[in-house]
Amino acid sequence: MPTWNELTVHEAKASLDQGTGTSRELVETLLGAIRARDKQIQGYLEVDEADALQQADSADALRKKGHKGKLLGIPIAVKDLLNVQGQSCRCASRILEGYHSPYDATAIARLRAEGALFVGRTNMDEFAMGSTTENSAFKVTRNPWNLECVPGGSSGGSGAVVAADEAIAALGTDTGGSVRLPASFCGCVGLKPTYGRVSRYGLTAFASSLDQIGPMTKDVRDAALLLQVMAGHDVMDSTSIPAPVPDYAANLRKDLTGMKLGLPKEYFIAGVDSEVVRCIQKAIRHCEGLGASIVEVDLPATPYAIATYYIIACAEASANLARFDGVRYGLRVKDATDPFAMYTRTRAAGFGMEVKRRIILGTYVLSSGYYDAYYVRAQKVRTLIRAGFEKVFQACDALLTPVAPTAAYRLGEKTADPLQMYLSDIFTASVNLAGICALSVPCGFTNGDLPVGLQVVGPAFGEETILRVGFAYEQTNEWRRRKPDVR
Repeated sequence: MPTWNELTVHEAKASLDQGTGTSRELVETLLGAIRARDKQIQGYLEVDEADALQQADSADALRKKGHKGKLLGIPIAVKDLLNVQGQSCRCASRILEGYHSPYDATAIARLRAEGALFVGRTNMDEFAMGSTTENSAFKVTRNPWNLECVPGGSSGGSGAVVAADEAIAALGTDTGGSVRLPASFCGCVGLKPTYGRVSRYGLTAFASSLDQIGPMTKDVRDAALLLQVMAGHDVMDSTSIPAPVPDYAANLRKDLTGMKLGLPKEYFIAGVDSEVVRCIQKAIRHCEGLGASIVEVDLPATPYAIATYYIIACAEASANLARFDGVRYGLRVKDATDPFAMYTRTRAAGFGMEVKRRIILGTYVLSSGYYDAYYVRAQKVRTLIRAGFEKVFQACDALLTPVAPTAAYRLGEKTADPLQMYLSDIFTASVNLAGICALSVPCGFTNGDLPVGLQVVGPAFGEETILRVGFAYEQTNEWRRRKPDVR
């Protein structure tokens, strides 16, 4: 019999509704797991136990009064990039030390309106810049399946605490793969919604044209439930799309009859780890056995995606992070002799090496003489990438690919070579450039017992389709039932 902290969102909600336990019991069990395990995992930056229990008691009181929120009493962990009123929001950076949010992000407000509780803030790469969660200013998160390996990034804290049953579910953000990569490395489910499907209001921006908030969960149904609550138009976000929100969970089915799934040949190339290839090929055959037809497709602009992504993302980051100057909030170096010295010394002390690297790169590609050669050209390639996906989705319903070329690698293995680390995003970044949706779902393990993720890519606002594919695959496999041995 699973303990409270091992349950999924829908299992915990059913137990609470049936009166077999209380939100306080759920949160107390979860806090016990965090105390026992997070000294090893290092997935949380902050956990306010007293506040979490107070929220749980409030949820129990509401339930007694007949309230029926979709997430009433369910605790959710939050990546340290999202604003939750009254909580710190440091983005794993020293430059925001001391900052506490005066408001809720829209995604948080919508979850709160359905009764969700917020138990803690998860570790991440500083300002979401990284693929391993080693770039945090405060701690290094470890993979629950092997404590010597990275959990992926930048939402590595969220992925690790979900996999280790230190959270029922968590929120991450995905700019170039930052939900899907840690989901793959940690063996949980990660959903990157279509750009504009979930409001970005209250999300601290890294790259505004690429960022999206997404759920990280123990199964596909939970991802559908959380997306259902968070999705929808928001007047506070001008990029939010006023499109109807389907009932994602109601449309989940266990077969793929009549579906056409594409395999982009550019994603099945030399250099992908043989054990990843084995797991992905087995998953493809399994989907075929569920009734899907498999076709090979072309995405010819894919080889240019990484360079295009890093030019655009760094350019946007250099503009977005200009606001952190010591004047308005966060860190301020106090012994500077003039305003300019205060700006420069605050930013030098507050930002980590990877953030500085990307700000410098972004400033360079936006500078006079290089703007046309790099930034404008990257935007043209982005248009080609988007057009390539649009053409492919005229011939198939969704795509199946690896999430990453490898499973989780050892801590420190790629920190000395940023270019190698950037290549972790080779199969994910093009999805963000195109503004479409994708899902990572566990599809097996390497011989070293490290999880491998299958990426299901869909067209814009095709979340129903990819959730259906992921659910059908997941429900006819046992991968989701395996747990890391963390005590």
